[in-house]
Amino acid sequence: MDKIKYIKNDEEAVLRFKNLYKQYGYKQYKMSKFEEYDLYAENKNFLMNSNIITFTDLNGKLMALKPDVTLSIAKNVKNTDGVQKLYYSENVYRARKGGNEFKEIMQTGLECMGDIDIYNVGEVLMLAAKSLEEISDSYIIDISHTGFVSELFKDISEDKREVLLSYVNAKNPSGIKKACAQFGLGISLTEKAVKLASLYGSFEDVIDELKKLSINNKTDEVIDELEGIYRMLKIYDLGKNINIDFSIINNMSYYNGIVFKGYVSGIPSNILSGGRYDKLLHKLGKNAGAIGFALYLDMLDMLNIEDDEYDADVLIMYDKEVSPEKVTALAEEITKGGESVCVLTKMPSNGKYKRIVRITERGLESVETVD
Repeated sequence: MDKIKYIKNDEEAVLRFKNLYKQYGYKQYKMSKFEEYDLYAENKNFLMNSNIITFTDLNGKLMALKPDVTLSIAKNVKNTDGVQKLYYSENVYRARKGGNEFKEIMQTGLECMGDIDIYNVGEVLMLAAKSLEEISDSYIIDISHTGFVSELFKDISEDKREVLLSYVNAKNPSGIKKACAQFGLGISLTEKAVKLASLYGSFEDVIDELKKLSINNKTDEVIDELEGIYRMLKIYDLGKNINIDFSIINNMSYYNGIVFKGYVSGIPSNILSGGRYDKLLHKLGKNAGAIGFALYLDMLDMLNIEDDEYDADVLIMYDKEVSPEKVTALAEEITKGGESVCVLTKMPSNGKYKRIVRITERGLESVETVD
């Protein structure tokens, strides 16, 4: 049976992730809720949704409530010498899917910027996996590499490539064949594109098939990078949770290299997404590399968690005549024993506790064990 690790609320989730990221030298990055609208207008293709809440500030400047964190960090980080390791927990504001309403979402994640090498890429993927592990023992990270895909389709125009990539993303072999024929691509490339789109499975099951699809030294280098990252993840005992899926296609005008999505059992869509986005930094005038990921905490509400948790282990109910010193002493005794307590004068209507302790002027009156 899959073990889902109970997370009571967003704050608890954020604390778990914060402790994890700090353990590997990431520093918290805090930012304003607002950003100049131009940043998003100029990079709409980078966003998950182009609907943005805007307003005019007191100086007449058009501003926006952040729909994304990565863009703000990429724009505002000052020093990309060496490697900057940053994590965040911020609210973002996005339109609901299929609706006209906006929602406030708690998003947490990290960004690694600067002189990025294969260790940094592996570390970010490791932290993505460990983040999902904080939520559930049953999780998967699907990884792809834009370098392989872009090299496969390097000799066709950007608009034609976009058509082909849409079919690869949809795992649509008939669409791929039709587009390849329409664009005059050869049989060999067509077959490789179809096989690449359908390639899915654990790293060790799929890597040999991927090698057969390599067309030159650049795609060989992609495979070498994937194998190096996989060896790193195996050291952390995370290799079994990594799948290859080349249908993952992020916008190639921003992303390069590794891209990935993370899933946990019980949630039908990805709860985590990330990748390498050097091209975004270059668009913002920064000569540096970058890789990161984001976790969408609002999706944790979709987990089918058995509601067997308690508001506290022990409820202490006391008469108002009881001295506060006695109540305090009892609460301290219980918490020192490792249990949590909630101290009230009356039974709450919707509270859940393992034990109920009643204390009166005469002392400890009763102890009830709740089934």
